[in-house]
Amino acid sequence: MSQALIKIVYRQAIDASSISNDFEKAAFHASYQEFLLKSQAYNPDGKLDTFTELKQNDGRANSLHYKTGFSVSGYIGLLHKKIPNLQNTLGDAVLFDTYKFELVESSVTDRNLHSFAIHYITGTLTLVNSFGNVLLLAYGDKSADPIIEDSFMLQLGNGLSITSYRKL
Repeated sequence: MSQALIKIVYRQAIDASSISNDFEKAAFHASYQEFLLKSQAYNPDGKLDTFTELKQNDGRANSLHYKTGFSVSGYIGLLHKKIPNLQNTLGDAVLFDTYKFELVESSVTDRNLHSFAIHYITGTLTLVNSFGNVLLLAYGDKSADPIIEDSFMLQLGNGLSITSYRKL
């Protein structure tokens, strides 16, 4: 693979059965409470139960992705830009610049149906080389640097995708 500037996204899915740490527990609870509050605007009669039903009944309910996502922003700040569950080959956390919240499903009557994903998006990375499914990367645009010293290796896997690619 040729040298390129890329961005990577990592998708962390969270539901009631997958909670394994304090961050996931707090994000689950906060986002579910926010869903219950914000979903009322799209369910005035209280006849609908799930996020899917709300979207089918009123397309504006798609804004619940965005509105519910506000509830986790404080917890994401506590991550200090480190992507949970994603480490380079030496065990160091990979850093992200921004995130996007995705409400997968929820229910106003059953919190066990609540599920969401957080998409962590890196800043610009220089893709120096690749070795099979392992990428040699450096933070930022290093295209003008004759020697790249602060590089790291990242193995491609589930939930990880290159979302931006510009060949140098």
